[in-house]
Amino acid sequence: MNEWTYEKAGVSIQRAEAFVDYIKERVKLLPQGALLFGSFASGISLRGYKNPVLMMAADGVGTKLKIAQDVKVHHTVGIDLVAMNVNDLITTGAKPIGFLDYIATGKIDLEVLKRVMDGIIEGCRRAHVALVGGETAEMPDFYPEGVYDLAGFCVGICEEEELITGEDIKAGDVIIGLASSGFHSNGYSLIRKILQSRGISYYDNFEGTNKKVWEVLLEPTRIYVEDVENIKKHAKIKGMAHITGGGIPGNLVRILPEGCKAIVERDKIPNNFLFDWIKDLGKVSIEEMYKTFNMGVGFMIVIDPRDVEKVLKAVPSFVCGYIEEGKRVVILV
Repeated sequence: MNEWTYEKAGVSIQRAEAFVDYIKERVKLLPQGALLFGSFASGISLRGYKNPVLMMAADGVGTKLKIAQDVKVHHTVGIDLVAMNVNDLITTGAKPIGFLDYIATGKIDLEVLKRVMDGIIEGCRRAHVALVGGETAEMPDFYPEGVYDLAGFCVGICEEEELITGEDIKAGDVIIGLASSGFHSNGYSLIRKILQSRGISYYDNFEGTNKKVWEVLLEPTRIYVEDVENIKKHAKIKGMAHITGGGIPGNLVRILPEGCKAIVERDKIPNNFLFDWIKDLGKVSIEEMYKTFNMGVGFMIVIDPRDVEKVLKAVPSFVCGYIEEGKRVVILV
């Protein structure tokens, strides 16, 4: 009887080590480096803070991964992974300083995972955050061949007095919107079902563009780090919401203090044809659309009305609502 080895069981230490070597070379391109990168644990040095607090976030990319794997385009979801975590983290006022990834797959395909890692590193570059480390788990018999899953973890830091909690929001404040780059990484289970029911292929031409459907669907999630840092230079930010699953109503409400309601004016949100497309294609109600998608607003910021003009000049943005006294709720008008 032949002897069993880990390799025969479907796990290749050699492939895993080759992937780690690739990552070590690629992270040299990032402006921020990690201490003891590649060791059992890695980190970053903290200097210049008096009362530092560490903020942390964890998130994934969802079933957008299925589209990436179906069309064999893997770098954009790496950017998404960083974006989903970093955008959550910066709502607290913290600066992202370290990112970690977890990749699980049935069998390590070096070329596929290299492209995923290229995207993660590009996302870290856009977010000005160090890639500190991660884990690649090869799990035969658990994931089918050709399938992988991603999870991300981000750590940020700020002075305790600089935390943005939303507690200072009051009636009269203004809601500023930052445009999304598309669907970002939410609602893809619904999108996939609608396309399947209508017999639309990812390789079909997307009407009115020179792109394929998959190119539109795999547009990476926009990263808002630079926009937020620019706004901080011109205004006091009272609250921020990353518009992900749950849409505008489900996310904006999370930053409202008791006694405040948010009025969001839909006609002031720039129209994005993608949302009209999926709404009409799937006969989705407008209420369901706003509960599922960002509807063209990837990030929302609450500021004092006296700062509006300064913010609009500082970053591409738009006024899309205001705060009133009342029950803690988001109302779309």
